[in-house]
Amino acid sequence: PNAFATGRNPENSVVAVTEGILRLLSPEELKGVLAHEIAHIANRDILIQTVAGVMASTIVSIANFMQFAAIFGMGGGGNPLMAIVLAILAPIAASLIQFAISRSREYLADASGARYCGQPLALAAALGKLQSWNQRIPMQNGNPTTAEMFIVAPLFGGGMAKLFSTHPDINDRIARLREMAGVR
Repeated sequence: PNAFATGRNPENSVVAVTEGILRLLSPEELKGVLAHEIAHIANRDILIQTVAGVMASTIVSIANFMQFAAIFGMGGGGNPLMAIVLAILAPIAASLIQFAISRSREYLADASGARYCGQPLALAAALGKLQSWNQRIPMQNGNPTTAEMFIVAPLFGGGMAKLFSTHPDINDRIARLREMAGVR
């Protein structure tokens, strides 16, 4: 079960839902999920994530060039060891920043979506159901590059893996939505 938004701007965007999500969620929960996805469009998250992805790719390309230059002595008298260290650390830093942006946009889409539909608890319940379903039937051989296209994180991991997640912790998202509704 999944839903996602795509498009280059609000005038040329769509929200897609799977049959699985239509069967799993109540009409109120589905309204919350759709409001979350519409919020991604209204907040221009697709554009922001695309720009973040291009910037991260550019940093990785520059780091690869630096690595090549350091290995083959084309650094112009600089410290080749430092160039190699930067070439390794720069892509990691770029990825961490990209994932942090993605997580912050998820929180924003939750808050905006909850305001749009007027039912933060419906979105919270939907997220809980989707996460529960996702844990019962985990994505097999999932590709991390498509993780942003899911309303809940399709891949699991704790600790350091959370730094590389495109989604915030589901329990934090649900707690924030419950707080919006005045429920503890």
